[in-house]
Amino acid sequence: MSTADLLRVEGLTKFFPIRGGVLNRVRTHVRAVNGVSFAVGRGEVVGLVGESGSGKTTVGRLILRLEEATAGTVTFDGTALGPLDKGAMRRFRKRMQIIFQDPYASLNPREKIRGMLGHALALHGIGTPADREARMVALLEQVGLSADYLDRFPHEFSGGQRQRIGIARALAVEPEFIVADEPVSALDVSIQAQVINLLDDLKDRFALTLLFIAHDLAVVEHISDRVVVMYLGRIMEIAPSVELYSRPRHPYTEALLSAVPLPEPGRRRSRILLKGDIPSPINPPSGCVFRTRCPRATADCAASVPALREVAPGQFAACHFA
Repeated sequence: MSTADLLRVEGLTKFFPIRGGVLNRVRTHVRAVNGVSFAVGRGEVVGLVGESGSGKTTVGRLILRLEEATAGTVTFDGTALGPLDKGAMRRFRKRMQIIFQDPYASLNPREKIRGMLGHALALHGIGTPADREARMVALLEQVGLSADYLDRFPHEFSGGQRQRIGIARALAVEPEFIVADEPVSALDVSIQAQVINLLDDLKDRFALTLLFIAHDLAVVEHISDRVVVMYLGRIMEIAPSVELYSRPRHPYTEALLSAVPLPEPGRRRSRILLKGDIPSPINPPSGCVFRTRCPRATADCAASVPALREVAPGQFAACHFA
């Protein structure tokens, strides 16, 4: 593990069993994540992108041990998280937080904002009651909300305001690393930009490291230093943002990018329409999992799984023809 890396995942795998029959035996598995490896440097923002069903949210939950991995390792600041007991893992969770996709579902509708933030601070033993009050006011101000919001319930806020509260809750215990799990997908486009700009500002202000999960490459373009592209539980490409958006090396990345509007008026990308739907993770295709929708697929793609290899400096692709 490089000293510059705060987080490293290696061979991360998660198969969910499907049971059935009179004896409730395991019949098959959902292959949600299959051999995923990447690192996140200190102070870096890594975008994790893919269609629904690609496994990206499961990766975020496995990193935080909200789900237990079937195989593979997650190393945070030099410590493997898998062997830790609940007490040790709780101490690490102070350093690792999550912003959830649905800002309303992630907040207790029966609890005022004061209680939500206060519980997070008390759970980790942060400050005296007086210190916590000041800390809660500061948290709301940092995310662009006023102190009088502390005594309101979640239903009294707009979607964008609720997501700001979710961000404040994640920041409450002063984490080093945050998994932002599609934090803007439930918001209007105009509000999405505000929340992304807020996260970008907070990242610099508090020296945060972020794993920013999204299904749209356009969402992560301006906040990510590097981008990891997933499809059906596997990584297709990893590249610095500038390289990925200017010269993608995997056909799947090219297809995703073709849907991203260009900033210059009147210019459009040539749209690449993928055939069919994403296959079932219960029975993924042999070889390259993308081959059933890939316009360049050959017989070789069905015969073997392409290794994720460096095809340009700092740019990796899992494609036989990259």
